[in-house]
Amino acid sequence: MGTRLTVFNQKAGSAKRRPCSNLGAALARRGVVPLLVDLDAQSHLSSILNPGASSGESLFAYFNAGKPLREVARPIRFGGELIRRIWELVKVDSLFGKGPDILNKLKEGLDAGWDGTRAVLIDCCPMLGVAVSLGIFASERVLIPVSTDYLALRGALALENTLRALEHVLKRRVERRYLLTRFDSRRRMSHDIAGSSPPGLGRSCARRASPKP
Repeated sequence: MGTRLTVFNQKAGSAKRRPCSNLGAALARRGVVPLLVDLDAQSHLSSILNPGASSGESLFAYFNAGKPLREVARPIRFGGELIRRIWELVKVDSLFGKGPDILNKLKEGLDAGWDGTRAVLIDCCPMLGVAVSLGIFASERVLIPVSTDYLALRGALALENTLRALEHVLKRRVERRYLLTRFDSRRRMSHDIAGSSPPGLGRSCARRASPKP
C-alpha cells in the first residue's frame, strides 16, 4: 500500500479534486492511513479536508526551512493525514530554481518520512510547472481525470505529449491511467468519448466515474 499517485490534468474543470479526496477516503475505509499532499495553488483539497486550518505549517516550511514532512502533516477527518499548501509555494521555483535537486525534493522528503510505506495521493494544479513536476517526480504513476466533453479529450491528448517529454528527464516511463468524470448517460457525447480509442489514450482509460461524490 505504499503507492504514490499524482492526480493531474492540464485542463481546468476536469473534476480532479474529487477523485483525490474520494480515493483517500476509500483507502481509510480499508484500514490504510493515506497521506494527501496539496500542490494546487487554489488549495481546494486543503479547504475541504481541513477546513479553517489557516494557521500552522504548510508544505512551504519543508522547502524553505527544512522542516521534516512528518512534522508538517496534519490529521484529517476520515482518518488520513494532509500536507496542506499555501500560496507561498509559488515562490519555490524563483527561490530554489528548477533543476533536478528541487524537482526531486518532494520525493526525498516522502522517502525520509515514510520510507515508501505510505499510500500517498498528490493533488496538482491544472498547469504544468514546478509544483506539478514535483508531484510527478515523487510518484510512481499519474491519474488523469478527463470530463466527458470534446475539449477535455483534446486536452488529454495534449497531456500525452507533455508526459512523454517528461519521460526523457525522468529516464523512465510515466505510468498513467485516465479516469472519465462527469459522465452523463443522457448525452451522446459522453458515450462517444467513453467508447473512443484515440492514440495513446483509449486503452489506458479507467472505467467512467460516477457523477456523484
